[in-house]
Formats: sequence, C-alpha cells, structure tokens
Amino acid sequence: MKVIIPVAGAGTKLRPFTYTQPKALIPMAGKTILGFILDQLLDAGLTDFVFIIGHLGNKIEDYIKEKYPNLNCEFVTQVERGGTGHAVALAKNLVAADEEIFIVYGDTICDFNLDEVINSSHSCFGIKKVEDPRNFGVVEFDSSNKIIHVVEKPSIPKSNLALVGIYKIKESALLFKTIESGLLSPMEKERYNLTDAIETMLQKGVHFDSFVVQNWYDCGRKETLLESNAILLKKIEFASEEIPFFENTIIIHPVSIAIGSDIKNSIIGPNVTIGENVTINSSIIENTIIGDFTELEKVVLHASLIGSDAFIRGHSQSLNIGDNTEIDLK
Repeated sequence: MKVIIPVAGAGTKLRPFTYTQPKALIPMAGKTILGFILDQLLDAGLTDFVFIIGHLGNKIEDYIKEKYPNLNCEFVTQVERGGTGHAVALAKNLVAADEEIFIVYGDTICDFNLDEVINSSHSCFGIKKVEDPRNFGVVEFDSSNKIIHVVEKPSIPKSNLALVGIYKIKESALLFKTIESGLLSPMEKERYNLTDAIETMLQKGVHFDSFVVQNWYDCGRKETLLESNAILLKKIEFASEEIPFFENTIIIHPVSIAIGSDIKNSIIGPNVTIGENVTINSSIIENTIIGDFTELEKVVLHASLIGSDAFIRGHSQSLNIGDNTEIDLK
C-alpha cells in the first residue's frame, strides 16, 4: 500500500506564520503536525510514502531527511494549486497498477483504528460530526445507511458529517483516471478536489464505507490549532514529564519544552509548546506555541502563535500604587 500525503498548501489561514514555515511543520505538543501523522502511519506498518510538496517544499524535504532518514519516500512538486484531486493525481506514476493507496492530508491528525481501516475490504474514508459542515466535504447517506453522495463545501448541507481528509482507496487506477478526466473537462472548476473524484466514483457504482474518527485535531486556523495543542498536551505521552531546572521559573503543566531551552524568571503554562533552543526571560506564557530558536524577554503571551527565529522584547514598569486603586495596563 502506498501512502500519499499532500503537503503543498500555502496555509493562508495561518499567516504570517506560514509565509516562512509550511503548515505541516508547525510545532504542536512536542512534535510537528506532519510528525504526528508519520508516527501514526509508521506504527501501523506503512512504509512507502509519496509527499506532494509545493509552498516551501524544500523545508518538508529537509525535515523528512533529518527526522526520518530511513523513510522510503518520494517527493513530487505541485507547481500549480489545482486542488487536492490534482495533487493526488501527481503520484500516479509512483503507484503500481491498481495498488491500494492511503491518502492523508498533511494537516490532518485524528484518533481512529488505523489497522481496521487498512484491512477494510472496501474503499473508505474518515468522517466526523461538525457544527458547521459548509466548510468541509460532506457525506450523504440513504435510509439504509449507504453512502450516496459526497459534496465539497455545500451551501445547504444535507448532513453534518464532514470528511476529515483520510482515505483508503482500493480502486486506485479508477481514481487516477477519474481525476484526469475531471481535470480535462472544460465544465470543471479551476480546482479539482478529491471529493469531486470520489463523488464520480460513487455514481459509477464503486462501494465506499466510512469510519468515524474519535478525535479530529483541527490545525487549519490559529484558534483551533491552539485548542488542538492543549488537548494533545493533556495526553500523557505528548507532554514533557521530566523538565530540567529553570532559574526562578514556575512551570504549570501540561507543557512541552524541547531540548536546549533557556528559561528564567518566568511562568510557563498551562498548554504551552516550546520548540528547540528557545530563550525566555522575565515572561509569562500561557496557551501558546513557540517555534525553534526564538527569544522572548519581558512579554506576557496568551493564545499566541510565535514562529521560529523570532525576537520579542516587551516593556517593564515600575509602579508605586496606593490603596483602593484599579489599573488596567493594555
């Protein structure tokens, strides 16, 4: 089985962070988003990977070569942003005739039974109930619970079951053929999504099953990324347990602090992820993600996303305040 991971997106909803860092490499709960995905797939015994890269693709390659030097993988560049279907189709020449493929978007972290999905006798995809399905691909079932339609971002959704971005496809040759036909059709949109291809396959009679993911850690926007970081840190395996001594510093768990950090005179946590070789002095940090090699001094941060190699220095105050005084320093 070949694993295809599209990581070519520009991550526009996470700018300015993603101007210089691919969304898939944003640190979260002690790993990167892509690291969570790869570790899950490798633990299930999947070994052959194709990465569809684009925006800052060289950083994806460098990360894979450094962190997963023995990974059996290929890199294919998506020059034009033609949609998720177009991205998947770029892997066609690296997939054997009708070889099963497993597709997972490069910003999709989910809890589900991966072994059960891999061994499924039919093509299948992951779904999850959402509050506003208009921002997702949506699955429609008939009265017998058979999948009859998948629709990309419908204005009037007929269900609240969203596609999470995980697919196992048995009929890979038909999938590639369907995508190619869709891309050549003058009636199609500029962006051809994987959802469009699956809908065409459904109408041709291909049987798809669905599986419900227990948790879907949304990494698409700053607010949901920080929320996912907090949820993952509450899991024992992702938070830092043995934290070194930091001078005059209080650590409020859960946090994840990478190697090489120098922290003093600060309060850190809860729900903070700190990258490698970060320097923090005289600061209060809560519910925040901080990239590698960043320096913070005299700042108070809450619900913040700070990139790598950043430098932030705040103001310090000396106050002489009498009784019954209220001051709001903004």
